[in-house]
Amino acid sequence: MERTVATLKERIRAGSAKIPAEKVIRGGMLVNVMSSEIYPADIAVYKDMIAAVGDVEPYIGPDTEVIDATGKYLVPGLIDGHIHSECSKLSITSYAKAVVPHGTTSMISGLDEYISVSNLEGLQEIFAEIKQSPLKVFWGAPYKTPYTVPQSTVSFNFNKDVHEMVQKWPECYGVWETVTEFVQEEDEDTLGAIAEAYKNNLPVFGCAPMARGTKLNGYLCSGVRLDHESYDHEEVVEKMRKGMHMLIRESCVTHFLAENIRAVTEVNPAFARRVSFCTDDVTATDILSKGHLDHVVRLAIQAGVDPMTAIQMATINSAEAYRIDHLVGSICPGRIADILFVDNLEEFTVAKVMTNGQMVAENHHISYELKAPARSPIFKGQLKCKMTTKEDFEYKVPIQNGKAKVLSMDVKGPFVRKRRDVELKVVNGVIQPDTQQDAIMVSVLERFGKNGNKSLAFCSGWKLKNGAMASTCAPDDNNLVVMGSSAEDMSIAVNHLIEQGGGQVVVENGKVIEFLPLPVGGIVSDEEPEVIAELEKKKDEAARRIGSDLPNPMMYMFFLPITAIPDYALTDVGPVDYCALTTYDPVLELVEE
Repeated sequence: MERTVATLKERIRAGSAKIPAEKVIRGGMLVNVMSSEIYPADIAVYKDMIAAVGDVEPYIGPDTEVIDATGKYLVPGLIDGHIHSECSKLSITSYAKAVVPHGTTSMISGLDEYISVSNLEGLQEIFAEIKQSPLKVFWGAPYKTPYTVPQSTVSFNFNKDVHEMVQKWPECYGVWETVTEFVQEEDEDTLGAIAEAYKNNLPVFGCAPMARGTKLNGYLCSGVRLDHESYDHEEVVEKMRKGMHMLIRESCVTHFLAENIRAVTEVNPAFARRVSFCTDDVTATDILSKGHLDHVVRLAIQAGVDPMTAIQMATINSAEAYRIDHLVGSICPGRIADILFVDNLEEFTVAKVMTNGQMVAENHHISYELKAPARSPIFKGQLKCKMTTKEDFEYKVPIQNGKAKVLSMDVKGPFVRKRRDVELKVVNGVIQPDTQQDAIMVSVLERFGKNGNKSLAFCSGWKLKNGAMASTCAPDDNNLVVMGSSAEDMSIAVNHLIEQGGGQVVVENGKVIEFLPLPVGGIVSDEEPEVIAELEKKKDEAARRIGSDLPNPMMYMFFLPITAIPDYALTDVGPVDYCALTTYDPVLELVEE
């Protein structure tokens, strides 16, 4: 319900039992995250609001629906404190189908991947889709787009002038993912976004991986409130001692909970009240096989956290960190009626889900028909790339034959790439990739029709023996990323995505062997989560078939354009040295024969 004088009167009357509740939930055990108590209590629900908790007899009218919760624990809906849902390749509607049945009823997101491929008009379409969804999205306006240094190419640039407008939108709850380097380098657009947030009393959300000491102090002096990226528990401890709210990330590729929760279980249990959870990047496969935030709660309990504390981390702690606890995060009068029916707190099995006062899921499935909206031309547009040839992916040098010493980005995890010097052959003026040395080609192509940029570099760690793979879902800018041991197969992969309007593809010996279409903006699909999970499985099997032994080869590849984590990255403007915050030449030395 909107907050107007008329609706406030209605809400007050419903809370005062002057208007009958539409529903009452009876017979359950209330998990009160505000008081850390568990006790029998009934709940009265009016429209999308919790009207009363405890004795609800005065709220029952002749038409009030009674929901039996006997044997169930009643838990607030879970809140994902930081998520790029687009990386799941599921649209908002499809993503809701996947996570809401597992108890996730709210998420904090910048929807930045959508913005990078559309504009503010496209963002408004996503807002409209969210309103029809059982999943609430508390939007933080991205501090700027793109997030890359040097600046890569995206469809729409978020800057401080845009912030002056969008921070006044009712959908805006803060400034999203303010990366350390942009504060440290005193970027005008970033500081403008923060200054505007001060005017509007909005919180600033952070992204400060590996920030310690003076670097962290300077960052905090800008006014950042919280952070979701810490690589060990000592980093968590320092950040919390310096006043930050901390989100422990457990994504499908970065499993940080076991290490970071040690700040609570080994260093100081009092930290727990200001720790919450996020998943950041997940896949349909992981959600369907493991769960979502319910899985994170279970992991915390297994790590030695008391079930009540783990539930608080997934609910009220996140709500308070983001200043939305007046809306969500607890089962209290006046809050939105997001309520989970849980069988067992230790195992944290979610049996049923209510969002916005409506029963929406049971037995890990949405219990009503939920359809994605019709897509406008904004999200149906084709990739604005020129078709390629194999010559586009050959690294040409000014010697005919000899040797080239090159810097290859060596993957050491989904985000971290280190320097690896490799000596490769030069044949007919082209540096030859070498699968025996695990040194292959990688490229990013600008796909929005802005400038036609195309970068080329070397990478290691994927262990491809032949073929190529490519993706148009590639945060932070969602340009077209392709890697391979064969320039010809790289060209075939890129051309297939251009022809199909986006997606992910694996090519072997001149043939497409797997393709996952992403027709919505080239980054997501409206297909059912089960369909995407099956395609993910086939795609990963195809990547293994051409040699990769990484746990998620395509996702590791499409993170290459992220420049916010040491040491190397690749965008459409070229290979990037994170430490120097500039592009670099991957060819270190040439020796002619």
